[in-house]
Formats: sequence, structure tokens, C-alpha cells
Amino acid sequence: MLQFQPWKVILILGVCLFGLITAAPNIMPTDARAWLTSNLSFVPHKPVTLGLDLQGGSYVLFEAQIEVAVKDRLATLVDDVRSGLRKARITFTGLSAGPDYVTVKIEKPVQLEEARTFLRGLAQPAGASFTGVGASDYDVVVSDAGDARLTITAAGREQIRANAMSQSVEILRKRIDPEGTKEVTIQPQGERRIIVQVPGENDPQKIIKLGSTAAKLTFHMVDDTVSREDIEANRLPPGTRLLKETQGRGQNAVEVPIVIRDRAIITGDMLKKAMGAFDQQTQLPIIQFEFNAVGARRFAEITKASVGRRFAAVLDEKVITAPYIRTPILGGSGQIEGDFSIEEATETAVLLNSGALFVPLKEEEQRTVGAELGQDSIEAGQYAALVGLLLVVGFMVLQYRLFGLFADVALLANLILLLGLMTAIGATLTLPGIAAFVLTMGMAVDANVLIYERIREEQRNGKSILAAVDSGFSRAMTTIIDSNLTTLLAGLILLMLGSGPVRGFAVALSLGILTSVFTAVYVTRLQVVWWLRGGKRRTELPV
Repeated sequence: MLQFQPWKVILILGVCLFGLITAAPNIMPTDARAWLTSNLSFVPHKPVTLGLDLQGGSYVLFEAQIEVAVKDRLATLVDDVRSGLRKARITFTGLSAGPDYVTVKIEKPVQLEEARTFLRGLAQPAGASFTGVGASDYDVVVSDAGDARLTITAAGREQIRANAMSQSVEILRKRIDPEGTKEVTIQPQGERRIIVQVPGENDPQKIIKLGSTAAKLTFHMVDDTVSREDIEANRLPPGTRLLKETQGRGQNAVEVPIVIRDRAIITGDMLKKAMGAFDQQTQLPIIQFEFNAVGARRFAEITKASVGRRFAAVLDEKVITAPYIRTPILGGSGQIEGDFSIEEATETAVLLNSGALFVPLKEEEQRTVGAELGQDSIEAGQYAALVGLLLVVGFMVLQYRLFGLFADVALLANLILLLGLMTAIGATLTLPGIAAFVLTMGMAVDANVLIYERIREEQRNGKSILAAVDSGFSRAMTTIIDSNLTTLLAGLILLMLGSGPVRGFAVALSLGILTSVFTAVYVTRLQVVWWLRGGKRRTELPV
């Protein structure tokens, strides 16, 4: 235990140096960090990210409207039943959807078995039931009289809910933090609620707007054959619907009715990317877009066959633009013009890039945490950490003298390494995280106390200095590992099951356990070995 190979010494010192370098930006002035960013970008230059409770920000609670997703699933099921029965040439009537079911009447008894086979084939696995047997998303019942009913099962409803929640969380993350640099907290709470916390954001309305906008983009052909008289009389051809189109800009903008085909020729999921920009000719804000391979091919086919006709870009049931197709567009890209600013164009592009929400999100609660409260929390945490550090340092020196000083050096290395790790991995420091820092200081010297008391015991049993030190470090390891492992398991459970500030505490606690074991065992032991090899014959241990 008292033999250190050179590579081990280099590794221990290297880890400590890594912690010092990564933690340094937290105490550097802003100018120094800016110089590092511009001149030595490979050197860590970002301080640890402060949580909502420390630097202020916005908190918004959304509720997902799961019923809308169920309704959309039933509408899709109606289309699947209709197209499938027609393709199989099965005669049917009365196809309709209820709150959680779809009904249809099979007219010809000779087609009943074929229809039953097809309808049952629409049901797909959806998890497992309480018996362990795989459940289906639909319960299909077809009577001998030809009455068929497809009902969404509990497993199917749960699958819809889980998919809607996971998709909503991912899209919110893309919208609110598209570059992944804001350290936002977006996580589900319960069955249908989503918590959004954005540090540094003072306007929760921006978050609400980003979260409540569906951003469903579709392209439709315009039906210009409908006269104004027919529109006013609501005489619309089958397969069309009436929307509003804004013409003109600013105070001269007016809304005029426009009739579009129900069938979308291109949908937003075929979009590859979008961005806000300025038109090179008019210098007006536009939204540039590019389709994926499927969308580009379909866009080219439509524009080839529809030269001279109009097509409409519809965003959330609002016609943004409806230009004429002058020439075939073969490159799979284009632009959307409208009465919007460059900020609105950029924001719309972010929404389009994130994709349309699977279900609407309704704002349930919002609040703003002021930066003043966060500063008070930081100062209180600093005072608590300083007092705790002084008390621990003083106790260790008084109780264990020189070896206590070795433990204090290891404690300082532990705090630097912990802060450096949190900075390096991009962890967010919250107020409970500061509490975990203070707790870690006490836990960091706990291992040293176990080692030193074991050394004292071995010394009282008559062992030599080297034997007592070697036995103290080796025999205390089992207790150190057991005690810290149980605490680490508790921290990991908090990390997996907790949310918000609880996760911040769990992150700091878990990392603190790892760094405290490393510094208390290896950094302290390295100092003791150097002291024992200091050139003098040691006759008494300063412990």
C-alpha cells in the first residue's frame, strides 16, 4: 500500500491538475474568459451553469391534451378501415368514430370472415398486460350480423399517452434550446404534465408561445374556381375548405377568403430544414426551406403538373402565402414570403425545424424567479460553505495534527475536482447542489478519519510506523467502500427518480462521493508516503 509506481503518481497529479484547469473559469474574470474563448478555444473557458434558483429565470408548467391525440388516432383508424375495405372490395356502411371506438357495418354476410380478418389485422401490440401477455392497441369485435367495433384498449391509450409525452418533451427541447447551450430543464411530471425551466429567461410568455404553437405546416393546392358569391353562400366543392389569406403589409394588410383542397400535397414531416433570411431582391424577411428526398420529389412532381396554378403554405390553419407556380421547382427548396419581421421568420423557422406537436400543450402555471433571489441564495451558500470548510479544517488539524493537514489538502483538492467535473460535464449547479457541496466536505474527511483511527489502533497494538500506516490504509478500505457505495446508490436513485433541484442535489452528491474517495485515499496516501520518505527516520506518527 505504501509503494507508488511513477505512473500512479503522474496519474494522481494529472487528475488533480485536470480538476484545477476545468474549475479555473469559475474564478476567472469575464475578460479573461473572453480572451480564452477567442485565443485558446481548446482550453475550458465556460464556468459552471447556474440553475433557475441561483440566476433566476422562468418556470412554466404545460399540460398535454391527450384527448386530442386519441381523437387523431381514431381519425387515422377511420381512414385505414375505409381504404382497406375498399381495396378488398368489401361492401360497408355506417363508418364512424366515437369517443374511443370506431364502428362499421359489413353489408354482405359472405364477406364477413374476410372483413373480420382484415379488421383484426389492424390491431398492433401495445406493451404487456398485467398477466404478462402482450396486449393490443385495439379490441376488435365483429358480430355475426356484420356489426364491427374497434375500441382503443387501456394499453393502446397508454401507448398514445407515452408517445405524445416523449414527443412533446423532445420538440420543446428543440424549440426552446435548439443549440443545446441554455441548460434548460424539460421533463414530464405525472401522466400528462411537462415542466419547463429556463435559467436566465425573464419572459415566460416566450416559452408559452413556443410551447403552445402547434407549428403544423402543410402545402395545399388552391381552388380558384370558387366564386365570391359561392364563398359567401358557403357553397364549397367537396374536399375543400375555407381559410383566410393575408394580403398586403402593415396597415394595408387585409384578410381575404381562400379555398384550398383538403388533401395536403406536402406535409411538414417532409421538411429537412428551414431558416429565417432576407430576400435578395426585395430585402424583405422570408423563410427559406428545403425538403428531404421524398418531399423534393413530390414537390417537383406537383409543380411540373401545376404550372399556372396557385398553391398555399398553411401553418396552423393560417395561410402564410399562396403564390402562383410560374415554373417547375426541381431543387427541393423554396421560400415563404409573408407579413412578418425577421424575428418572426427566425422563430417560425425554429418551430418548423422542431416539427409539429403531436398534441396541443396548455399552459397551467407560470412564474418568474428574480435574479436578486438567486444572488441571495449564492451568497448564503458561499457563507455556509466557507464556515463548513473552516470548521472541518480546524477540527482535522486539532485532532490529527500533521496528518489532519494532509486531509485538509485532500479536501481542497476534492472541492476543486468536484467543481471541475461539474463544469466539464455541463452540470447545472442549483441551491440544493450547493448543499451537496457542503455535505461533501464532511464526507470527504470521513474516510480520513477512518484511516487515521485505524492507524492509531495499530500503533497501540505495538506495530511499527510503516506497518501501522500500511495496515491503517488497507484495513479501512472495506469500510470506506461500503459506506460510500451505499450513499452513492442513494444519490443515483435520486438522480433517476428525482426532478428539478432534487436532480441537482443528486448530481453534486454522486460526483462528490467519487471525488472524495479518490482524494481521501490516493491524495492523502501520496502525501503520507512523501512524508515517510522525507529523509529522516520517523519514530513517531503525528496522528
